[in-house]
Amino acid sequence: MLIDTHCHIHDVEYPLDIDEVIERAHSADVMEIICIGTGEDDSLRAVEFAKNHDGVYATIGVHPHEVMDRGSNIGHSIESILLENGFALGQKRAPAPFQAQAADVFLKEGLQQNSTILNRKIVAIGEIGLDYYHDSTDHEIQKQVLISQIDVALKFDLPIVFHVRDAYDDFWPIFDKYQGKIRGVLHSFSDNAENVNEALKRGLYISVNGLSTFTKIEEQKNLFAGIPLHRLLFETDAPYLTPVPFRGKVNEPAFVGNIADFHANIRQISVSEIADITTANARKLFGI
Repeated sequence: MLIDTHCHIHDVEYPLDIDEVIERAHSADVMEIICIGTGEDDSLRAVEFAKNHDGVYATIGVHPHEVMDRGSNIGHSIESILLENGFALGQKRAPAPFQAQAADVFLKEGLQQNSTILNRKIVAIGEIGLDYYHDSTDHEIQKQVLISQIDVALKFDLPIVFHVRDAYDDFWPIFDKYQGKIRGVLHSFSDNAENVNEALKRGLYISVNGLSTFTKIEEQKNLFAGIPLHRLLFETDAPYLTPVPFRGKVNEPAFVGNIADFHANIRQISVSEIADITTANARKLFGI
């Protein structure tokens, strides 16, 4: 089986029928999906969407393009969403896979039945980071907001989905201030080999999507082929970056299978092997 670790099918503007999208995903053996929050309202939508669909999870966070002039206040808002969904300081998340007997154990320990510790729908903080490509948001505000959200992730022992574009010179010094405490993934990675190595040194996962199937840039092709399997995740970023052979269509989680096929082929291993490894990686990072 496969996991789409990053998509936006919960978005109000996503144009496809959701029931059909999830059915096609299951038919393609994509059995679990993570919907990624990009703002406060969008994060709430992702959580609600995940609660209403089996095998779907959510992250909450504010994308660097959405920070405006909020600064550290965003961290407080993200923390409020966690608290409203059953998180509490000092509580540990249930082990994966989450079985009915695990629920019994947690209930006996006095946790509330409706808490997210039990339904485990919020699995990370993200997507958060720095994006200087469009240069539309003040860089200092982006950094303040990133730091405030990292603080929340560590406070609640959650991994982080990072969005970093043309900003690694500022990103790594912020990351390193936390002295190895951060668990996370660089989503939709397309930068360079140097930053792959920097990420691997810090224990981060690297997530690739449809871009890796159609890029014409030789450096990127070599980069994608060289990511160590034990640090590789797959995502669609749906509705964006639709992979070959579906270019021109709206992206959807089922297409993770095509991304897996592509990477199995260039590494000359079986699809089942790369699916097993990347699924195990996702489970380890997100606890699903």
